[in-house]
Amino acid sequence: MQVQSMKWQRIIVFIYVSVLSVILIVKSELFTAVVDLEKLLYTEGEIVKTLEKYIEREEQRLEKVRWLSREYEKLHNTASKDVETFLSNPVNAYLLVKRLTVDWKNAEYLIDGADSKAIIENITQQSQLQFPDDEDLSGAASALMRLQDTYLLDTATLARGQIEGTVTSSELSAGDCFELGRQAYNNRDYYHTLLWMQESLDRFEKEDVKTVSKSDVLEYMAYSSYVLGNIRHALKLTQDLITVDPDHPRAQGNLAYYQQAVLKEDTHKRGDDGFEVQDDEDSLDQDPRGLERDTYEMLCRGESVKSAEEESKLHCRYITNNSPYLLLQPVKEEELHLKPRLIVYHDILSDHEIEVIKYLAQPRLARATVQNSKSGALEIASYRISKSAWLKDGDHEVVARLSQRIRDITGLETDTAEELQVVNYGIGGHYEPHYDFARKEEKNAFKNLGTGNRIATWIN
Repeated sequence: MQVQSMKWQRIIVFIYVSVLSVILIVKSELFTAVVDLEKLLYTEGEIVKTLEKYIEREEQRLEKVRWLSREYEKLHNTASKDVETFLSNPVNAYLLVKRLTVDWKNAEYLIDGADSKAIIENITQQSQLQFPDDEDLSGAASALMRLQDTYLLDTATLARGQIEGTVTSSELSAGDCFELGRQAYNNRDYYHTLLWMQESLDRFEKEDVKTVSKSDVLEYMAYSSYVLGNIRHALKLTQDLITVDPDHPRAQGNLAYYQQAVLKEDTHKRGDDGFEVQDDEDSLDQDPRGLERDTYEMLCRGESVKSAEEESKLHCRYITNNSPYLLLQPVKEEELHLKPRLIVYHDILSDHEIEVIKYLAQPRLARATVQNSKSGALEIASYRISKSAWLKDGDHEVVARLSQRIRDITGLETDTAEELQVVNYGIGGHYEPHYDFARKEEKNAFKNLGTGNRIATWIN
């Protein structure tokens, strides 16, 4: 009995100890849970901060999309009022091409989400919609810079779209100017790279919504200055770059390189004459020109390249060339040059005839080609930016009538003449100085035509 009593006592003690242990464990888990909940509150706070950062970035992204949308709409609304007048301004034409290349790629990058991507794909895959490519952008940028040089246009004025004889366009943003500079850089045209990067930098400082990275602009400017021989300016621009972006991946290496180049330059200069020659910080005026190129550009600007004596020998007259068709209505002839003989005949085509010829040519337009002086083959050349079409006398009575008119005025037969070529020049379209006839060394120039060499060119 005593043994059994002791057994029950041990059981009771065991149960008591077990219950006490359970109570302590539960209290311990409850304590641990409270601490964990406090940690969860901290986690929740971090999530709130993260979501706020995400919302802020999304709002910035959407604001960029809205800005692009406004730019597209503004350009489109302006162009829709008068398409021909709008596109006659090369700044507008460049902006249109840039909006549909660089800016559209940015828009695609900014637009996120599966549904949004589907909208983009729906636009880009429509066969009736035409998008320019990188070559078009390069051509538009080069054309604008060619016009800048030819007509001696100030960079800042051109960036404002103010070109004499055309309607003022939308102003270029810092990003637009940067892209012009980048295109020049890709073509190794460091002179224009500096011009447009400087304009981009000037406009960057005034922009509320930044359209370009200042560090990118400074890096392009620094290297272009270095290539043009202004190493000190390249060094200064790189120092400015480091101030703006201390963690720039290439800045420190470029800085060391330019510093070493300056030391070498100083040593070289002192070794030559014993004196140190300081560089000007402005190397933008170093753009060598040839006499022929200068004359060509003066003519494009409508300036005279003849002396007073040469001018005095030129005359205007009415001519019939003994043609019965011209006896009652002589042609107005104006001499421009005597050797070689250049003549302008006034009022040859009516506005209606011009429109008919344009209408006939439009569906046939293709990129114009030039004849290779060695092989005689036709090929595309960067110095002839245009599209052309060829019309025969049998295509329309207006074309046949024009051929007859040319025969009457010049006294030359057109049986062996080439077909009427209609040329459409685009943005900054041009044809650089060249010989229209085949020179002695160009033996096969017109062999495929079987008509011999050209003796005259008629331009309507």
